[in-house]
Amino acid sequence: MVQITINGHKINVDEGTPVIKAAEMAGFKVPSLCYNEELGHFTSCMLCLVKDDSNSQLIPSCSVTATEGMSVTTEDAEIREARQTGLELLLSEHVGDCQGPCQVACPAHMNIPQMNRLIAAGKFEAALKLVKKDIALPAVLGRICPAPCEGACHRRTVDSSVSICLLKRFVGDENDLYPFEPLPLSGKRVAVIGAGPGGLAAAYYLQLNGYQTVLFDKESCAGGLLRTNIDPELLPASVLDKEINTILSTGVIFKGETEIDALFFQQIQNEYDAVVVATGALVDEIRNWGFITHPKGIEADRNSYETSLKGVFAIGNTLRFSRMSVRPIGQGKEVAWSVSQYLAGEVPKGEPQLFNSRFGKLIYQEISEYLKESVPYNKVSSDQANSNGYTQEEAIREALRCLHCDCRDIDNCKLRDLSGRYKANQTRYAGNERKAMTKHFTSSIVYEPLKCIKCGICVRMTSKYQEKFGFSYIGRGFDVVIGVPFNESVQSGLALTAEIVARACPTGALSVKD
Repeated sequence: MVQITINGHKINVDEGTPVIKAAEMAGFKVPSLCYNEELGHFTSCMLCLVKDDSNSQLIPSCSVTATEGMSVTTEDAEIREARQTGLELLLSEHVGDCQGPCQVACPAHMNIPQMNRLIAAGKFEAALKLVKKDIALPAVLGRICPAPCEGACHRRTVDSSVSICLLKRFVGDENDLYPFEPLPLSGKRVAVIGAGPGGLAAAYYLQLNGYQTVLFDKESCAGGLLRTNIDPELLPASVLDKEINTILSTGVIFKGETEIDALFFQQIQNEYDAVVVATGALVDEIRNWGFITHPKGIEADRNSYETSLKGVFAIGNTLRFSRMSVRPIGQGKEVAWSVSQYLAGEVPKGEPQLFNSRFGKLIYQEISEYLKESVPYNKVSSDQANSNGYTQEEAIREALRCLHCDCRDIDNCKLRDLSGRYKANQTRYAGNERKAMTKHFTSSIVYEPLKCIKCGICVRMTSKYQEKFGFSYIGRGFDVVIGVPFNESVQSGLALTAEIVARACPTGALSVKD
């Protein structure tokens, strides 16, 4: 046994223990991409750098072992900068979208590719559950949204975009399922002023989070401009009522025919633990409620929606005018995060913003690669699309047109997590031209070489498990790639270990199929 010091804490470990493991035993997690405990060190990514306190040198903690009297620091400004640079160098050659461009373009950031996959598999209830995590009124938006997501769809490069809004409308119309059970009431009460799309969404997600929510509106029925400014042939009252009733069924209390002036607003502030203002366009009366305002609306933090008044948040057209109902609906979901953080005694920061790799438009050579996971036919038309929407068969056929541009391993990608943690800039060291994406399939996994960071885990693992071909480094210098030798297929290279290797991959380069 030897005694070493990690961030001022002394710990006894076996001599020869990697410093990265010793730090973990002391309670300090050192980041790494190429280190795999099953395989030992490789010293490739250089993200596990720590500082030797005796000489202030940075050393790779995965390959340096503990010696008597050693003292190391696992995190400081210099180490963070070195890790950030290392990540940016890795990202300079990383080609792949974390989120699909449709999801990025959606103001509510709905997971559209996953919705498409669920519909294509006939899992309509699961699709609705997924959609309602981000959009409280899918059947409504499926009829009236101008669909910025479809404008960003990569399928446009092939023929025409996937009919995302019609698919969203389909899952909203197809099911009467109430997809979420609210958390037990916490004892905290939240007032939402304004029962338009933003207020309804905010009330829905706040109630689901366990806060008794009371929704105030001057009209006798909830809906706001959705009820008064939309052609009923486009948005029938029955559709709107159904989705509003679903929101109210969570336990939200609706108080209509309630005029709120400055005095009543003050009373609400005193009686409720938090307030969300979603009244629509800012009028003179609301300017008298004590907010800091500007010509376009109430001044609020762009991420948390917190106003100058403690515990009061503002969303929708009270901030700035927008014709898209999806925007306030998305903000309603996001403000629920901020209110929950505020009520938990935290500084409101809003919905967590994760790192998102993006590579831009498809180039010609990539079209055939993406069509490997799709179907060749053009947009599915429906004689009933303007009235009853897609049938089940039509929805499945249309959903199959999705190119699956998002990363399959987005929730388990260490590269993404660390890039967000260290605020890496993907374009800092990027060249002017990028290589074309390719996709290789086995019966259970997908290999996308341009997402590979050459950590060598797959090479060492296929060797350990004695694959006949396995993976190896091919080429020299900057042109080196990881692939199967002798021009064999990925199926041949990973005959025994496909899923084992995919689950060990620190990026989405190797991922298990859905």
